[in-house]
Amino acid sequence: MQTNLDSRRDFLKKTALGTTAVGLSVKGYSNIVSLNDGPYFGNGFRNGWADQNSIVIWTRLTKNPEMNSTGKAFIEISNEEHKKLWNSTDEEEIYRAQIPSGYELDQMEGACPGTIGEVKLTYYPTNQPSRAKEVSWTNVDPEQNFTAQWKLGDLQPGTRYTVELEARASEDMETTNTLRGSFLSPPSPENSKDISFCIVTCHDYIRRDTPKGHQMYETMLAQNPDFYVHTGDIEYYDKPSPYALTEKLMYFKWNRLFALPHQRNFYNQTTTYFLKDDHDTLCNDCYEGMTYGTVSFERGIEIFDQEQFPTNEKPYKTVRWGKDLQIWLMEGRNYRSKNSDEDGYNKTIWGEEQKEWLFRTLEDSDATFKVIISPTPILGPDRKNKNDNYANETFDHEGERIRLFINQFDNVFMCNGDRHWQYVTHWNHTNLWEFGCGPGSDQHAGGWSQDNQLPEHRFLRVKGGFLKGEVSQENGKCTLRFAHFDVKGNIVHEEIFEQQI
Repeated sequence: MQTNLDSRRDFLKKTALGTTAVGLSVKGYSNIVSLNDGPYFGNGFRNGWADQNSIVIWTRLTKNPEMNSTGKAFIEISNEEHKKLWNSTDEEEIYRAQIPSGYELDQMEGACPGTIGEVKLTYYPTNQPSRAKEVSWTNVDPEQNFTAQWKLGDLQPGTRYTVELEARASEDMETTNTLRGSFLSPPSPENSKDISFCIVTCHDYIRRDTPKGHQMYETMLAQNPDFYVHTGDIEYYDKPSPYALTEKLMYFKWNRLFALPHQRNFYNQTTTYFLKDDHDTLCNDCYEGMTYGTVSFERGIEIFDQEQFPTNEKPYKTVRWGKDLQIWLMEGRNYRSKNSDEDGYNKTIWGEEQKEWLFRTLEDSDATFKVIISPTPILGPDRKNKNDNYANETFDHEGERIRLFINQFDNVFMCNGDRHWQYVTHWNHTNLWEFGCGPGSDQHAGGWSQDNQLPEHRFLRVKGGFLKGEVSQENGKCTLRFAHFDVKGNIVHEEIFEQQI
């Protein structure tokens, strides 16, 4: 083991100093090292589902170290043409409508094509490389967009780990590229520790606010959160350039988004939880039985849950982050009824099993503060023309049951994505609070009027940004602070809650 580690350090040292290397120094280590020969880690790596003892690591091998930033632009098509293609089962028709004649998908702007090869994973508590553990070389799966993932199940709570990934073309080849990053495992439930976390929603490539990605990722990274939650609509299949009406186009959009340097750099070193919503499952307000071009709702779920993101046994989870904070990560697409079904006792978004699990685990938890993180609103308010979340009349029956249950607690808070504006809602004379984090850029904001501030709004801002939570302890009190930030890191609103400990 020590020989291998010495060899790997020699490799990193030589390549980081060599004229062919591309290096990015972050938090004291070289984050990406690339040579002339692939395969490469153009999408970096990301993690998911971390708890005190386990985490899932995901990566992908690429032909090139970076996306094709000088590629050909997609053809812009009309809304009428999009509606026509929505019902098409002809992949070639879909490609011809959006890709200029004579060009292939890999030649388009943002393309980051995958490639076959092998990956080896090594991980260890940061600054303790002598405790390194290796997972032997494994092939990426070309049937799953040239990806690989591993569940690491022997972690220590409250520990920062370094991850090293090595790539090679085949078993008879030398390592060609190495990627390094890190993550933090949650502290144990007995540990009363200060914790900070960020929550975001609603990103896509065409509405990013810098060429390198969403600037909020630099902002958040500078604040060094212990963990981060993306509540969904991570990318939009049903927005143009291109409309992702085939599996290949869906993969294209994921590969392009996660090749953006700001995103890639952040995910390489931040403990992350990914939820999904409608636009990154299939299309707007989607549910079972729907199709979008050549892709079914069921296949959309599979691509997200099994291929493009770290995989968990169930798509929901509760995680304790020390003595004073517990989070609940909710799944809003896998179990839902059709939006068009008549509202009533059996109509559901979360499904009976997930809902009963939430109620049971909330009651069992002795955490000082409890935070439910949902892809969509539970309180709202929302627009009258929407019909796919608990803030809408079409799911009011189940929504009311959930709100009545949560209202019995004075230490449960709801955070959500989906809405393209930032807000804080508090229903007077109740314990119900909801924090909408807001979209990933100012370009992505809209859907609500800044002048339409309702009585339940404690705060309303129709701009991009993120939500940050901080738990701290002092003088026998535990404090939970929620702050809304703009994309540049300026605080635009905050709410503070205290509990005796």
